[in-house]
Amino acid sequence: MHIRDIFETHPITFSFEFFPPKTDAASEELLGTIAKLQELQPSFVSVTYGAGGSTRERTHDLIVRIQRETNITAISHLTCVCHSREELEAILERYAASGIENILALGGDPPRDLANYDRTKDAFEHAEGLVGYIKDWQGHPNSHGFGIGVAGFPEGHPGTPNRVLEMDYFKRKIDAGADYICTQLFFSNEDFYDFRDRCDLAGIKVPILAGIMPISTKSGMKRMAELALGARFPAKLQRLINRCHDEEHVAKAGAHWATEQCRDLIDNHVRGIHFYTLNKSDATRRIYENLGVKDSLALRTR
Repeated sequence: MHIRDIFETHPITFSFEFFPPKTDAASEELLGTIAKLQELQPSFVSVTYGAGGSTRERTHDLIVRIQRETNITAISHLTCVCHSREELEAILERYAASGIENILALGGDPPRDLANYDRTKDAFEHAEGLVGYIKDWQGHPNSHGFGIGVAGFPEGHPGTPNRVLEMDYFKRKIDAGADYICTQLFFSNEDFYDFRDRCDLAGIKVPILAGIMPISTKSGMKRMAELALGARFPAKLQRLINRCHDEEHVAKAGAHWATEQCRDLIDNHVRGIHFYTLNKSDATRRIYENLGVKDSLALRTR
């Protein structure tokens, strides 16, 4: 289903994100996880994308299997980095031929083994150019073309310290043809509400989905801090996690914090909540149970 149709059908969306496993065995395990999460009736799921060839193929294969083997709409990530126009053309043709209707367009980071990669060699250095290219691409059989999402940064884009200039750049990315915004993870809803207000001031009117990642381990929290550069971990959250004496209690505490985030977001009319699952179902299912519902349908009708 096209993302615009999803937003018209669902006043609030609930979606899950996965990353492509590195082995066939892990892929089968992930499909089992997705089957379990299908019971929660998500509005859609998305699959991340790396610039490397093998990762690219696994993203495509996983997206196609989700489309074929479940009743869930699948959205593929696509990055600018390490891609010529010819490569992007071929990727879009494959997605269209496979029935993929939606793409999350990202700037992306070079693979770790290409730390000094020259971004000027890419067709586009920033997501704005990729959004416009996908928007103008005429090869999709759907008359609406691809649905296009972009990333938002509630705590500020790490590459643009000037917050006023940041919104100018962001508005250009939206105006290039984006249908919705999916934010990076955050742990303080005030950061999200401020970002939503700044988008409104900038004249950005597309749906904004809140990115939620429950903490499940102390080591996982440290990895989040390294990967999500600039992510803010409120002192109250750190105290909560530090009080936990084992990983089981960390997982419960992390799910509790995320639950309260979701409850507050829903009460404040969020347009959608996007769960970063880390390819596991336990935390997401626990949040639903904490919210007192069995699936997304119950949340959408509240």
